[in-house]
Amino acid sequence: MNTNTDRLTGLADECAPGIDEQIAMHKELGWNSIELRNVGGINICEMDDDRFEEVYRTMQDAHMRAACFASAIANWARSINTPFEKDEKDLLRSIPRMRKLGTNFIRIMSYQNDGASESEWKKEAIARLTRLTRIAEDNDVVLVLENCDGWASTSPEHFVETVQTIDSKAFRVVFDTGNPIAHLGTTEETWDWYRAALPYIVHFHIKDCKLIEGKPVHQFPGQGDSDVRNIITDLLKSGYEGMFSIEPHIHRENQIEQYRMYKEYGTIANQMMSELIR
Repeated sequence: MNTNTDRLTGLADECAPGIDEQIAMHKELGWNSIELRNVGGINICEMDDDRFEEVYRTMQDAHMRAACFASAIANWARSINTPFEKDEKDLLRSIPRMRKLGTNFIRIMSYQNDGASESEWKKEAIARLTRLTRIAEDNDVVLVLENCDGWASTSPEHFVETVQTIDSKAFRVVFDTGNPIAHLGTTEETWDWYRAALPYIVHFHIKDCKLIEGKPVHQFPGQGDSDVRNIITDLLKSGYEGMFSIEPHIHRENQIEQYRMYKEYGTIANQMMSELIR
């Protein structure tokens, strides 16, 4: 990857639900990949095979690959009491799809609590993530843990402890700049999260956020308090060679405005990266 557009991608379901519109947007931005999450309201890891084949053919015809699968595995809607088989099936179903679309990264989280003690929450979350990691190891894919929801995301220390306990090259990190403030943190805490995650980062979400009257409001990159530009600058200096994926989390009142918002967000990201990647 030699140009900034080769290294930029995004969760394109934030511009439109359909795969044709998602592809068209990324082509407008000069990008050749999508971080696939939902298509037509269905997660790429959960849709049936016939629907996936339609998505795959459309992507192939457009010469568009997947940068990552943004799964629902262990996410905010799944607790330590959710049947583990649901996540296991999602991962096993995803692996051949990931290969077809040219990625070995699948985004996960680390399980919500459901009435357990802190120690039991930790024990069960790490046990489940370890089982998923063994599947990933056996199939040469990488689980990328996002600093978002679940036990690992309750503190930078828990985050690092989770990665170090599982101790596998098949279990790495996608760092999201906006999430610490979205969870009512500060700019300083965003840097604490980033520094803790840095040795394990293989994928990166560009997101910006600020607190307005105590509530998180997502912003265009560089316009919030997540210090996006400086964190990316530091990451690049560390030798990071991975991709940068926009996840605006900015919601407009209709589809036309949503599409325009995403294009503006991507254009700002393009400009920022052209200044930072020389």
